[in-house]
Amino acid sequence: MSASDPLLAPIEEAEHREIGGLQLDIVPAGGSRVKRVIYPPGFRWSTHMKEIAGTDLCMHAHVGFLARGRIHIQYADGCKLEFAAPQVVVVEPGHDGWVVGDEAAVLIEFDFEGDTVRRLGMPDAHRHDQR
Repeated sequence: MSASDPLLAPIEEAEHREIGGLQLDIVPAGGSRVKRVIYPPGFRWSTHMKEIAGTDLCMHAHVGFLARGRIHIQYADGCKLEFAAPQVVVVEPGHDGWVVGDEAAVLIEFDFEGDTVRRLGMPDAHRHDQR
């Protein structure tokens, strides 16, 4: 990807973080946040974030728009989802996830920090009876 790619360009007034190999830009929006998350090729939550998070699975909910790339999600019960851009993404807590292929995945995500599940009326964990 080119450094001049507008999808990857610096975002004015965003808080920029790099953690576990991913790049995260966060902008407050009222009581919520809008985030651009760039997951590099080869990124896998259980490999790159598990030790940092201190949990066996990602316990955050993710709601947003996958603008580029492909990601694979797997829940503890073995249920699997795969998202390919352009696509809306809704992922309940309790999952592993990884980038598919050799292109970075770019997710534009909307959240309420630790209150996303409640504020969006999402289940607190993946269950088959919800779909």
